[in-house]
Amino acid sequence: MQPATPGTAQPYVVTLGTAGGPRWWGSGPGRRRSGIATAVVVGEAAYLVDCGQGAGEQLSRAGIPLSSLRGIFLTHLHSDHTVELAALTVFGFMAMRNPRQRPVSILGPGNRGALPPVSPVAETAPGPAFPDNPTPGTSELVTTLLRAFGTDLTDRMLDSLRPSPLSLFTASDITVPEHLGYHPNDNPCPAAEPFEIYQDELVRVTATLVQHPPVAPAFAFRFDTGAGSVTISGDTTYCPNLVRLAEDTDLLLHEAIDFDWVERSYLDEDPRIALAAKQHHHKSHSSPRQAGQVAAEAGARALALHHLVPGDADPSVWRAARDTYAGPVLVPDDLQEISFARVRRPQPVGEA
Repeated sequence: MQPATPGTAQPYVVTLGTAGGPRWWGSGPGRRRSGIATAVVVGEAAYLVDCGQGAGEQLSRAGIPLSSLRGIFLTHLHSDHTVELAALTVFGFMAMRNPRQRPVSILGPGNRGALPPVSPVAETAPGPAFPDNPTPGTSELVTTLLRAFGTDLTDRMLDSLRPSPLSLFTASDITVPEHLGYHPNDNPCPAAEPFEIYQDELVRVTATLVQHPPVAPAFAFRFDTGAGSVTISGDTTYCPNLVRLAEDTDLLLHEAIDFDWVERSYLDEDPRIALAAKQHHHKSHSSPRQAGQVAAEAGARALALHHLVPGDADPSVWRAARDTYAGPVLVPDDLQEISFARVRRPQPVGEA
């Protein structure tokens, strides 16, 4: 894969938030981690992948102004990846004051178009929360969030003459190429070559389908620049599509879950709910060893584990990635900067 045009800026990521799951972490022996969000920084431009809990505040702490933000890329629409979209758009339209500010593109999955399968352990099939539109896509999500804050937005637009947030944020659904034969239930993760979803003078962004049932579609993203590349897995179990996307990448950011923790976590739940939850984790996520396997097969130059579940695990949990991958394995903290410039290796701060 080649970047849009060669560049000289030394690109890096900032791991704004490194925990996964729709919850707040911090009660265990490990470090406190914010929700999953990663900034890809190229020169004066920034690109945000996922908007987990605290992403807006973490951008501020990292010194990344919203005026530098060019795109927000959503791997999938689970709440732990999208919950901060409301803050970023509603607060963002107040903070973005340059009249020449280019609109920020928000790109993510479209409407699923079909209900996901019901867990096989269900005795009676439950119904969706909102039957009239049970699986809205990215464009619908952003519009609905902004509509919910209509009173605030109207006050500030009419009284303070602020521009409409719709002029500052443009949401679009990623189109899955028709030739892949994708279907949300029958074929949610067909074998696929990476396909382009975004390009400007600094980066070329490609995507692929990954396996995170019942989510469909679920994406991984790769950013190619003139100086290096970074691939971000999204949520997935081991997936050959991701290996193809990450081929020869300079840095692979891959999710990881502690399956021993999964087995311990549902002891007090209703047995049926516990079984359904454990089945979901095992079919939809990756162990550290699986993440290492993807990095090894792709020939990635470095591996960093994030979207860590549990988010407060002892760091030693993640060292199993070394069993399958011989390169540098990083377990970054929140707000860690990691270069993915090909001319230098990522700094080993937080190495497992």
